[in-house]
Amino acid sequence: MLSNLHFVIEQISKEKNIPPEKLIQSLEEAVLNAAKKKYPERELEAQYNQETNEIEVFEFIEVVKTVEDSYTQIEYDEAVLHDPDIQVGDYLGLKIDANELGRISVQQAKNVIINKIRDAEKESIFNEYKDKIGQLVIGFYQRSEFGNIVVNLGKTEGIIPKVEQSPADRFKQGERIKSVIVDIKRDTKGPQIILSRTHPNFLIRLFELEVPEIYENLVVVKGASREPGSRAKIAVYSKNIDIDPVGACVGVRGSRVNGIVRELNGERIDIVRWDPDPTKFVINALSPAQITKIILDEEKNSMEIIVPNENLSLAIGKRGQNVKLASKLTGFRIDIKSESQSEEEFEKIYNPLKEKLDLDFISMRILFDEGYRTLSQLVEADADDISEILGIEVNKAYEIIDSAGELLKV
Repeated sequence: MLSNLHFVIEQISKEKNIPPEKLIQSLEEAVLNAAKKKYPERELEAQYNQETNEIEVFEFIEVVKTVEDSYTQIEYDEAVLHDPDIQVGDYLGLKIDANELGRISVQQAKNVIINKIRDAEKESIFNEYKDKIGQLVIGFYQRSEFGNIVVNLGKTEGIIPKVEQSPADRFKQGERIKSVIVDIKRDTKGPQIILSRTHPNFLIRLFELEVPEIYENLVVVKGASREPGSRAKIAVYSKNIDIDPVGACVGVRGSRVNGIVRELNGERIDIVRWDPDPTKFVINALSPAQITKIILDEEKNSMEIIVPNENLSLAIGKRGQNVKLASKLTGFRIDIKSESQSEEEFEKIYNPLKEKLDLDFISMRILFDEGYRTLSQLVEADADDISEILGIEVNKAYEIIDSAGELLKV
């Protein structure tokens, strides 16, 4: 039915990266389906014979003394002519001539084979890429469809949706494109590979590509955050005290980081030294802004950062980029205030308390720096905590809390 079957299987297996056994299984199923359409009342089985290089179809019929159903049974006297060792009650497999299937059935089998091969090819591509999510791939610009970029990846195509494109991206026909795989979806037309040039992982993979110390795991990337096309931050840490992680990423005269900046079409990149101490990490992430004081709230996973007045704009950054990226990178909610703003808040809450209670400036400052920034926070405070913070009697702590409550009612 199919000539040079072994050669066809080998060629398709190599070209489409489909296991030969999967192709053989598909062929057996296709031929069996065609045979069942021709002989729906019979018990059939299809097998690939490597020696004869063909798919053989066998009809299995029961060996009986007296035939009651000619489609499913055969007399013993006739059966022994095919197999001398056959016994009554056994099933005899008789090979059906493929030509008996008829031209229409053969064509149906071929169509099923083609579809099976296509399905197997889709499955092969899906299996190849499903474990590559997060990895960098290189392809070529093929076309644009409704704002999405279609990338030729060789065996298949990938799509960079509009939302995964940097505002700075511009590509020409056939131009090489680097991107990172973020998802793979099954589709009737085949696996849909979703690519991104905006994901933080894309920045990380570019650094792995450009910095040998990262590839060799001597320098570890702890995280990244981006405002695609504008600014990004990446946190790095060295396992070797003799290796400066920031210097390794920058390269001689900026050679390494500049290559990444060019790939990102001018996106500014801040390389941040990671630190296990969260406050030091945040200080590094907000660099080059100088920081006067940090107030950490572990329960709320937040930090209040006090900076010199002249450093406020630098710490916040253009359109708030610096603080937003630092917050994403460190995982802390960051609230930045100037020294003068902090003082105004301090005076607003503690001047009224000073008049009502005998609180000295240092005690008020300690409470303020410990995070008690509003009357509500003081009212909700635990007296034992206030007592411990200020080193005062619990009764005195209750007086402070009650006074805050009275002022809150005013």
